[in-house]
Amino acid sequence: MTDAKDERRPAGELEAAVMAALWAAAAPLTPGQVQTELAADLARTTVTTILSRLYDKGVVDRRPQGRGYAYYPVQDAQGLTARRMHTELDRDTDRETVLARFVAQLNPDDEHLLRQLLEADEG
Repeated sequence: MTDAKDERRPAGELEAAVMAALWAAAAPLTPGQVQTELAADLARTTVTTILSRLYDKGVVDRRPQGRGYAYYPVQDAQGLTARRMHTELDRDTDRETVLARFVAQLNPDDEHLLRQLLEADEG
């Protein structure tokens, strides 16, 4: 059973906190270790549920440790952001319009950086 305080937090916020703890760790962490790293009022069952959801999404992997699992991220923060961007792009059938609007909304510095990256990829 989860703590009432756990239920008031948005799932995305909890997932982000768990991912931050995993990225900061030098080795895979058990749910109890993640709970300790977060130094929050989260129940261990809540942390276990979040880790299981992240595992189901393919964001973390796990290995057996003791009677449970130790979890570790499969990508760094930037790789995960890129993956989310691809997921959003794949949800729409009109990729050209989505990409055109994305580029149109970039600030000049980001647009310049994107152009540099695309040109470097061509060379």
